[in-house]
Amino acid sequence: METVLIAGGSGTIGKYLSKKLIENGFNVNLLSRTNKSINGITTYLWNVENQYLDEKAIESADYIINLSGANIGEKKWSSKRKKEINDSRVNSTKLLFNKVEKQNKKLKAFISASAVGFYGMTTSDKIYAENDLPASDFLGLVCNNWENSCNSFEKMGIRTVKIRTGVVLNSGKGALSKMMLPIKMFAGSALGSGNQFIPWIHIEDLCNIYLKAVTDKNMNGVYNAVAPEHISNKEFTQILAGMLKKPIILPNLQAFVLKVILGEMAKIVLEGSRISSKKIANLGFHFKYPTLNSALKQIILNK
Repeated sequence: METVLIAGGSGTIGKYLSKKLIENGFNVNLLSRTNKSINGITTYLWNVENQYLDEKAIESADYIINLSGANIGEKKWSSKRKKEINDSRVNSTKLLFNKVEKQNKKLKAFISASAVGFYGMTTSDKIYAENDLPASDFLGLVCNNWENSCNSFEKMGIRTVKIRTGVVLNSGKGALSKMMLPIKMFAGSALGSGNQFIPWIHIEDLCNIYLKAVTDKNMNGVYNAVAPEHISNKEFTQILAGMLKKPIILPNLQAFVLKVILGEMAKIVLEGSRISSKKIANLGFHFKYPTLNSALKQIILNK
């Protein structure tokens, strides 16, 4: 039985992915800051800040998936927080590589999370694809640094996959629950112009992409993990309100209000581009939830 080691596996995506991998015949180990098992899964200690990692975790791994990184939406983007966001991603990858190199471990694949923030926080008619250059704004630079830190694995001859992820929709605490709350309280509205796009993906489709990255030897390089349907913030809000059977009675929430509340981080919700999913589709991947309507039906109505 092949073993997948997941860094950052204690979060929502990690838990969902762990279950899917186990269901598909893989053994799963996790890296954690504590040695308590998570859902009965073996965990190994690591500490990115101290560059510590239990080497037994690497010894037993056939594949490594790195999902670790500070939450970009958790706090305002002070200079200190920006450094934490960048360093948590780059340094976790460096730590994993240093241990793999030290053991001369011949992994079957190294798979890293990334984000569609690579393309920048901008709203335009352009549809961005994997061969586009990184943006020069904060998230573009972070994602570029993040992905470049993975190149050491490629140089070792290890198959390396980078998954640029959009907004992940699931039934737990996450982006969708935050979007639903004001609508449920009759205070929902589009944000800013409402014309910005929300590149999104259902958590099951995302985890199926990671599963494919493990099992498909033809997967190399960068892939966008977003649903094929392009939805604006205004359309997203209307569809979500309809699913919840709640009216949208308020005007759009003005951009300056969000900027006062969130600072520079307001760009996350005020700007957004259309992202192509053709590359992963051309490799034979089929989205179970290709439309927002189908995704929300499953999450909210369990249909």
